[in-house]
Amino acid sequence: MRLFLTCILLFNTFLMAAESSSSESERKKRVEKQLKIEMEKEKKYSKEQTFYQSHNYDFKGAEVNPNSVESVPDIEIQDDFDMDSVYD
Repeated sequence: MRLFLTCILLFNTFLMAAESSSSESERKKRVEKQLKIEMEKEKKYSKEQTFYQSHNYDFKGAEVNPNSVESVPDIEIQDDFDMDSVYD
């Protein structure tokens, strides 16, 4: 029984390690793809050297990729901000 539980534990550990490395490679691919898109935009803007109005912008390209949202880390509060001492 202990051998069986140990094997299950090891198997799950290997699966979790493989999953994290594959998600890391997927994240890197998404970053590289988005970087290439942004570089092309910047090349276009540098050639034209014009200021765009709001109707000329592509707001669809500025939307957040839903696949990348889950990889954004949660921001933790660094220290407690106390407003009581401000008004003394």
